[in-house]
Amino acid sequence: MRIIDDRDLIVRLQVDDMDAFNALYWKYQLKLYANIFKLLKDKNATEDVLQEVFITLWEKRLTVDPDNQIGGWLFTISYNKAINYLKKSLKESLIFEELNEELQFSGESAIVYRDVQLELIEKAVVQLSPQKRKVFDLCKIQGKTYEETAKELNISKHTVKEYLSGAVTNVKEYVNFHSQASTPFFYLVCLYQFFH
Repeated sequence: MRIIDDRDLIVRLQVDDMDAFNALYWKYQLKLYANIFKLLKDKNATEDVLQEVFITLWEKRLTVDPDNQIGGWLFTISYNKAINYLKKSLKESLIFEELNEELQFSGESAIVYRDVQLELIEKAVVQLSPQKRKVFDLCKIQGKTYEETAKELNISKHTVKEYLSGAVTNVKEYVNFHSQASTPFFYLVCLYQFFH
């Protein structure tokens, strides 16, 4: 019965029926909010991501297949948007400051360099083992304590410290290696930014 109801709402949504949109919003917003909040642990950020999810639903309403479950589609979109939010917050997290050596660049050059460094950090994190990546994500990106991380992953606090230490070392080595290998490129980018 529920799938039929959702199908009807999607069909109506595709002809710009705002009542159908509102019905879908009220049907799914609490569950989506709860799932997003589990990832972000921040009320304002969760509300922003939830809003983006329903904006995406409206923008993509013509491409949504009425025969597929809209609930699954919404949960996938919300998960992806929450993960993207966490990645963006990496720029402001402590780990970025720990890994990024201070350089004497200013203005646009510094921004370009920081963006390249951030991209290297993201690539380095992807290279980690699944367990190290989980610990790194929970402790460094989401800002959870060792205790919270240990409880969530059902491992000891000592194991969390070991995984995190190994992950930070691996990320630093990756970033340092690739930064040094690309130093001329960084300087060229910065010079270009300075003179143009």
